[in-house]
Amino acid sequence: MSSPVKAAVSSSSPESGVSTIVHKFGGTSVADAERYRGVAQLLLARPEQTQVTVVSAMKGVTDALIQMAELAAQSHNAEDGPLWRECWHELRARHRAAAVALLGEQAGPTVEWLQERFEKLAEIMAALAVIGELPNEVLDRVQGLGEVYSANLLGAHIATLGEECAVLDARDVLVVDRGELGVNVDWNQSAQNLAEWRQRNPQRRIVATGFVARDRSGRVTTLGRNGSDYSAAIFAALFNADELHIWTDVDGVLSADPRVVPEAVQLERLSYDEACELAYFGAKVVHPQTMSPAISRGMPIIIRNTFRPDHPGTRITAGRDASGPVKGLTLSPNLSLLNLEGTGLIGVPGTAERVFAALRESRVSVVMISQGSSEHSICCVIKQADAQRAKQTLLRAFAHELSAGQVQRVQLVDDINVLAAVGDGMAGQPGVAARLFESLGRAQVNIRAIAQGSSERNISVAVDALDATKALRAAHAGFWLSPQTFSVGVIGPGNVGAALLGQIQNEQAPLLRRANLDLRLRAIASSRRMLLEKRAIECDWREAFAGRHEPVDLDRFTEHLLAAHLPHAVIVDCSGSSAVADRYADWLAAGINIVTPNKQAGAGDMSRFKAIRAAAELSGARFRYEATVGAGLPVITTLRDLVDTGDHVTSIEGIFSGTLAWLFNKFDGQVPFSRLVAEARGLGYTEPDPRDDLSGMDVARKLVILAREAGRELSLEEVEVESLVPAGLRQADVEEFMSRLHEVDAAFDERLQKARAAGNVLRYVAQLSHGGRPSVGLVEFPADHAFANLRLTDNVVQFTTHRYCDNPLVVQGPGAGPEVTAAGVFADLLRVAAGEGARL
Repeated sequence: MSSPVKAAVSSSSPESGVSTIVHKFGGTSVADAERYRGVAQLLLARPEQTQVTVVSAMKGVTDALIQMAELAAQSHNAEDGPLWRECWHELRARHRAAAVALLGEQAGPTVEWLQERFEKLAEIMAALAVIGELPNEVLDRVQGLGEVYSANLLGAHIATLGEECAVLDARDVLVVDRGELGVNVDWNQSAQNLAEWRQRNPQRRIVATGFVARDRSGRVTTLGRNGSDYSAAIFAALFNADELHIWTDVDGVLSADPRVVPEAVQLERLSYDEACELAYFGAKVVHPQTMSPAISRGMPIIIRNTFRPDHPGTRITAGRDASGPVKGLTLSPNLSLLNLEGTGLIGVPGTAERVFAALRESRVSVVMISQGSSEHSICCVIKQADAQRAKQTLLRAFAHELSAGQVQRVQLVDDINVLAAVGDGMAGQPGVAARLFESLGRAQVNIRAIAQGSSERNISVAVDALDATKALRAAHAGFWLSPQTFSVGVIGPGNVGAALLGQIQNEQAPLLRRANLDLRLRAIASSRRMLLEKRAIECDWREAFAGRHEPVDLDRFTEHLLAAHLPHAVIVDCSGSSAVADRYADWLAAGINIVTPNKQAGAGDMSRFKAIRAAAELSGARFRYEATVGAGLPVITTLRDLVDTGDHVTSIEGIFSGTLAWLFNKFDGQVPFSRLVAEARGLGYTEPDPRDDLSGMDVARKLVILAREAGRELSLEEVEVESLVPAGLRQADVEEFMSRLHEVDAAFDERLQKARAAGNVLRYVAQLSHGGRPSVGLVEFPADHAFANLRLTDNVVQFTTHRYCDNPLVVQGPGAGPEVTAAGVFADLLRVAAGEGARL
């Protein structure tokens, strides 16, 4: 019915054929006198020929008017006088103060006009107090007065600035009635009323009241919540406007709620369909009903920021911009899942009709519907406030089937949120649903129900409220609308841990810029203390850890990493603690990824190792430990690739200790072995107690890790280890050990001379062969062997397999030192991120 509207306006309006824009300002934009001034300046700076401005009440006024009317109705038996008076005085004072501040010396007529209106309002309140109830028609009359006051304040201010301006009371023009689907506009009568009003008021600037109208009987009514937006769209249609600008306190429509997803991005364009879908599920977009008049005539709607008028905002039009499959995501809270289930439903026509007819009779609105093709169950999402009523309704409607066993149960699950992904670009593009489900799965979010319309514009999933924030953040990052964000905690800020923390902080900004990866360092723990940061440790971690810390509590450490509801969490364990490794299975089961150079888990108790692997497999969380062997060298990755591609490993040999590699590369008989150990300790190549290196246990652990990776269930106790620490010095303190180590020089020199006589060199090697006993110890190698020609601290591993039988596969390079080990750990962290969807 838009054509009569256009005809009525074009036949009577001198502005026909020239630029006409309708603006709407919400309560935040006109909260006080200063805000009114800002709106007036914004309007006067605009170029359109005809300018229609629709305003809401001042912020909070509509709620205050409703509260006052309710208090008046409750004042029937009040002993202390009318309860509404204080509220009335506050509202009158607020509007009078705004008028005086806004209009200055010219405020007199407006203040007098306000006084008259508030006196009439007081009469209505007194009448309500007498009758002791609040009829709907009186409430409609009262709650819309804020818009009437607001329009007159803005109109008077524009007039004081020397601009002709007419104030249009929508109650004199708009005629509506209410149907089952909401408010219906009588377009013909409203257009005729406007045409007559324009003949009396031809000014190019018009300020109109939002929210209010009259019904066909002439009674004052309202357009419902968000009614001022609808008023603006109606006037835009009646004035045959070129555009409708909705002014708010944000830059436009965002890809998600910024309170939940701080990284939400502003959308430049939306189609009408996308905007309707987002609005339905609660996004801060124009209500679909508001868009209806604009949609019917193809009128652009622009969502803009009152406080940043130069920002272009979000443009909503009929056109589709398929720049990406998903434009935005929303969460609808406070919902419940209602499920009707039974074998008797299969193949029975009319079951769904009975369900929804029963709910309709009980006035229960259905938010989302999901039904499997088996027809075994029908579930729907409803408002939680209606949940119990809805359940009882279905119990009554299917009482016979329940008693006969044809329907097994009517199940209700409270505390549900619906996550909706919206975008025109979904249509015809495979893999969109898969990406959504994959993102939620990686974030350990269970999906309760799924719905997708045939338009392929919306995929909705029901999730538990506890997972809702995490789900929204994960999906938002999954569609690359925001960075892949990880909640990172580091345990063990020693040599390797300190180097890793430095590397992470140095690379955070480049990774965010280059790979859209946000590594948020949120927790650091040592053996005695820890630092927990709400968002992220952004200053130098050493300063933060030294200045602000608390006693270590790994339970709180874990809770803190998970409490942020970020899509992904990862713990990097740079300690050497077996007690920390004991927690791995629980962390993985909770969906926390683990990256570690700690060999305790990989080489420790077999039952613990299996539990860790099982937890990772069940939860999907990653367990990465490349740096446990060879520091930053791709030793485990190479072995895993061999096994995964079907190769069979027949033997593994390697030099896995940079310390021992240095010692036996340098040990040529010219310098005693004990003096070389002292030199290595002085250079920092050994642990503070060199026996930790000389015992061979560290090398043995690395061999166990590789054996298990190759598929062999090997325990540390099964490895034959040759310790280079004399039995008599194993219990001594470090200083005594160092002072007496010369006692073994003769034995080492003898072994060296024996090897040389055979043309060999000595190397401390780990060996694992098919059918042979795994061993770690001093081995002689020919002078032309790969192990005989290493750089001083190199690690090397040689894999002999069915494929690499004649010429074994060798991985060689620096295998020790905090920086290279930290780099190996960091690389594992990035592999975890890549596995979670980061674009590395």
